[in-house]
Amino acid sequence: MAGGREVALTNLRKVFFPATGAAKGDLLQYYADVAPFLVPYLQGRAEVMKRYPGGAEGEFFYMKRTPSNAPPWLKTCSIEHGSGSVIAFPIIDDLASLLWVINLGCIDLNEWYSRCDDTDRPDYLHFDLDPMKDGSTPFATVRTVALLVREALDHLGIPAYAKTSGSSGIHVYVPIERGPLQKDVWTFAKAFAQMMERMHPELITAEYRIAKRPSGRVLVDYNQNAWGKTLASVYSVRAKPRATVSTPVAWDEIAAGLEIEDFRLDNVRERLVRVGDLWSPMKEKAGRVDLARFMTAAPAKPRALKSKKSPR
Repeated sequence: MAGGREVALTNLRKVFFPATGAAKGDLLQYYADVAPFLVPYLQGRAEVMKRYPGGAEGEFFYMKRTPSNAPPWLKTCSIEHGSGSVIAFPIIDDLASLLWVINLGCIDLNEWYSRCDDTDRPDYLHFDLDPMKDGSTPFATVRTVALLVREALDHLGIPAYAKTSGSSGIHVYVPIERGPLQKDVWTFAKAFAQMMERMHPELITAEYRIAKRPSGRVLVDYNQNAWGKTLASVYSVRAKPRATVSTPVAWDEIAAGLEIEDFRLDNVRERLVRVGDLWSPMKEKAGRVDLARFMTAAPAKPRALKSKKSPR
């Protein structure tokens, strides 16, 4: 029973992370333990299911439509797509729905940036700072770029919050007032990413075509702001050998040299007890950015940064 609702949990001893020996039951227990912190970020949002029936090292597939055997109490979010089809996504709004989704073999969680009552107007702007897939970008460069992005946003008067991706990069999020359409948020994100590329061409690229990205750079990925796109949720376990977790971090932790594998299924719960939810401002209505006032033109190059060189 979870919150008074019965959830059938299966194959609890099946090893999902061979490198650590963590089983499906361990994954479910983690999510049950962090649910009070995690669920508020998922409520009211469509969930894209990424299912790993064989565990983290097996094949996976995406599933958007809520399966027909879903429990009757599960809430769904029906969204019409360009093709005219209407897809009913599941919504994770309590412990029972969280465990039900994870029991399907989902390891990470991927919710929409907009809420179901208006799927065209997001309340987050974000940047996925992604190293080159060829291994030419050290994670130290990703950390440097994260601090540069934060500095540029700060000069624009825009607060930002960071989390590890749990995979290979860092996610930078900005809480925004709902108002601008998703395509307008995307347009701002693209202009900002291109500005960052002009300011720090030796470190940053905004080139979305993989074949044209210069080696050793960090992609400031603006395209994840497009309608229907998702990123791994905060506190989401990732399908990586060490069961790393997408974890909120302080900017001084980034400056101090954190690593992706510092935050894992086996230690994030202790961290939450110790430092609490560093992303709690993301849930508040107060303090959100009125992005509409930046929409009249592409973001200007911050004057205070014009003469600065990139940190080594």
